Amino acid sequence: MLVLHKVRKVLVRVFSEMRWYSIVLALLFYGLSSWLLLYSANETDLLGSSDFIYWLVVTGSTVGYGDMSPVTDAGKLIVSFYVIPLGLSIFALVLGRVASWVSMQWQKGVKGLKPLNLENHVLVIGWNGQRTLQLLNLLLKERDEVAGRPDIVLCVKADIENPMPDLIEFVKVNSFNHDDSMDRACIQSASVIIMDNPEDDVTMTTALYCSKRNQNAHMLAYFKDESLVELLQNHCPNVECTPSVAVEMLAKSAFDPGSGLIQHDLLTVQDGQAQYSIEVPADAPTFSVDSLFTVLKRDYHATFIGYVEPTIPAKVTLNPDLTEHIQAHYKLFYIAKQRINQLDWQSLAHV
Repeated sequence: MLVLHKVRKVLVRVFSEMRWYSIVLALLFYGLSSWLLLYSANETDLLGSSDFIYWLVVTGSTVGYGDMSPVTDAGKLIVSFYVIPLGLSIFALVLGRVASWVSMQWQKGVKGLKPLNLENHVLVIGWNGQRTLQLLNLLLKERDEVAGRPDIVLCVKADIENPMPDLIEFVKVNSFNHDDSMDRACIQSASVIIMDNPEDDVTMTTALYCSKRNQNAHMLAYFKDESLVELLQNHCPNVECTPSVAVEMLAKSAFDPGSGLIQHDLLTVQDGQAQYSIEVPADAPTFSVDSLFTVLKRDYHATFIGYVEPTIPAKVTLNPDLTEHIQAHYKLFYIAKQRINQLDWQSLAHV
């Protein structure tokens, strides 16, 4: 009785945790014991390696094709009182474990606990409720017009689940400046990092950390307090900062009615004109603003508005003179109904 009690305790400990190795052990025991019992019953037609595996799976799962079956009385009793009852239990155990594993993996993804393996993705850090949802919707719409369709990842500390499980990836962390947590969001391989938190100090520390971990990414930071923009750019000139412009737009619209409507139309991704950008490739010839303005308007129904030179900090030039020249790696900004993905750069030098 003491031995049976110890065996029972061992079996309870092994199978209560439903580990994969316990399921494998149960399958091996089930297969080996069934083979030995059928061998003792002289069921030789069922004992071939491939035939036995096929028959055991079909019989133990109660599919029962009937193309192979025991012929001896002992074999029929073994199948009736051992192979089928134990097979049902084993297969229920396997299916339950598989279903539990699939459900757990899905829950990890929804709750942001699963590490990602992505490159050149857009990483959004922070959660601001409806504003973040609006940002994600805008990013998804913009992505549809970009070649490659990069993945979009939302990284948060807030106690939420993935708000768009069918559209974006999701990572939940304890800190935005902890290597193990941020590595799950593949911070080092992100091509764009957007930082927008309810607290400006969190955005500041996050920007400093991201600038250290990924110097090649295009980084954007949103601040409520405009005074923090200059402070961050003194330490991280490669971070593009965006302060709140709501008050400025109110003042502008007061003396220039309609300014708010124009800005909204340029920033929206719905129908109408919108602001876009394109970078001059390295093999493009040097060309004038005059030729660029003419080609964009004539061939693409677009309006050139300015450019940004590839310097740190970036130098912005709006409404440049027609005689100015543009070189490789300049970022050009224009207004159009849709993004220009292919532009004949060589033709600009001959206008």
